[in-house]
Amino acid sequence: MPYELQALIGSAELLAVAAAEVPVAHLSPLAQGLALIPATPAFLSALQLGGGIGASGGTAGFAWFPDGLGLRVAAWSKAGPIACVEADYFGGTGIQRAAVWADGHLDLGPLTSAEFEPFPPDGSPISRALRRIGARVEGGCTDEFEAVGLPAHSSTAHWAAAG
Repeated sequence: MPYELQALIGSAELLAVAAAEVPVAHLSPLAQGLALIPATPAFLSALQLGGGIGASGGTAGFAWFPDGLGLRVAAWSKAGPIACVEADYFGGTGIQRAAVWADGHLDLGPLTSAEFEPFPPDGSPISRALRRIGARVEGGCTDEFEAVGLPAHSSTAHWAAAG
C-alpha cells in the first residue's frame, strides 16, 4: 500500500494561527496536542512565496518545498517548533525527509533516509523531527510516527480531506 505525505506538523494551537493566515489550509488534529497542515498545491500557492532555496533555511532535497517556505515557517516557529515532513513509500520501500524550525531558524535537518536505507538507531527522519517538537512514544506504539497518528491517512490529499 502506498503512503505519501508532505506536511507541516506542530502544536495544534500554533498551526491554527498559521492556518488562519492561509484560508485554503486544512488543519488536521493529531494525537499529543499536535496538528498537521497538508502541503497541498492550493496551500502552497496561497502562500505566494518568493525567495530562493538558499534563503529558505537549507531545504534542499525536499521534493515539495517551494522557494521561500522556509522563511514563512521560520517566522511561525518563533511561537513554537514546526516540522516539515515528506514521505513517499510503496511496498515497504521509499524515502523520508524532515526538518524542524524553532525560534525562527532551522533547528534540525534536513534529515533524509534514502530508498532501501535502514533507519538509524535513533529513528526515522520523521520520528526524529516529531520527537524534537515534543512527540513521545506511548500506548504500545513502535515510534513517534505511529504515536501521533500519522498512519491514519495514506496521502496528503486524504489528510486534506480529513481536515
